[in-house]
Amino acid sequence: MFSALAQETRLRAFRLLVQAGPDGMAAGELSDALGTPHNTMSFHLNHLSTAGIISSQKKGRSIIYSANFNVTRDLIAFMVEDCCNGTFANIRDDKKTGCSIIELSDFCSVEDSVAAVSERESL
Repeated sequence: MFSALAQETRLRAFRLLVQAGPDGMAAGELSDALGTPHNTMSFHLNHLSTAGIISSQKKGRSIIYSANFNVTRDLIAFMVEDCCNGTFANIRDDKKTGCSIIELSDFCSVEDSVAAVSERESL
């Protein structure tokens, strides 16, 4: 998944699909929006699909692609829970909204915080 998102065109396409929501976008729309030739876009969409980050369905003569939000959530949860081990970040479910919330630790040391405040005050 990381490899699939590491390429600029694929990352830009994925961003557009996330913004499009569950309805997704047609391959041609993605190609036009990114200024990428259709055959090149098809290659990149296939790569994202193989990685499981997006899914597709045929509607009439078009193929509609959409972000796979469950897989994306699992990837983010992996990064937060397994890689950070709760030291720098954690993820929790908000019972009211049903959403997952990522909480990041403050990475500044006391010395950095004091220096930042002093710098702001001098401006």
